[in-house]
Amino acid sequence: MRKASDEQKNKTDNASADVRSPDGSASWLYSSEVRDHFFNPRNFVAYDPKENEFDAHASAGSPACGDEMHVWLNIDSKTKIIKQFRWRTFGCASAIASTSMLSVMVTENSGMTLDEARAVRPQHILERLGGLPARKIHCSVLSDRAMRNAINDYYKKIGENDKIVPEAGGVVCPNNANHAR
Repeated sequence: MRKASDEQKNKTDNASADVRSPDGSASWLYSSEVRDHFFNPRNFVAYDPKENEFDAHASAGSPACGDEMHVWLNIDSKTKIIKQFRWRTFGCASAIASTSMLSVMVTENSGMTLDEARAVRPQHILERLGGLPARKIHCSVLSDRAMRNAINDYYKKIGENDKIVPEAGGVVCPNNANHAR
């Protein structure tokens, strides 16, 4: 009797895990793109950047909620093209992959302008990743928000306050429905 209840508990635990298979055994159910960006993150910064090393810095999320993204940008002052997008994320595979993919999206093909980067939406990140589990979609929203906050930081630093776009609404923390950020 005890063995049967232990097996049921394991299946229940695996059902809510990121790593599982339909029969309850462990496996990876993310896309190959998510796997690649999780195990081989692009543009990750493993050190604490020096003051003035980047033109802009911002974060989004909350360590209390489980995911926190930091984004650093270097921007060409004449063209407003993002030349460098570096990041550090504290979170799950989806959070790491989302921020890594976003960093690639805005710097590939010689980089996006700040306006082009602002046109990127979380669903574009999801498409490039080949999707995420429904309960992990907030990770793409947080990476996008961190980038938008960094763009606002840049405009604040150069005194172009009219180009600052206020953050719209909160993101509900999936671990605590009462904690909006």
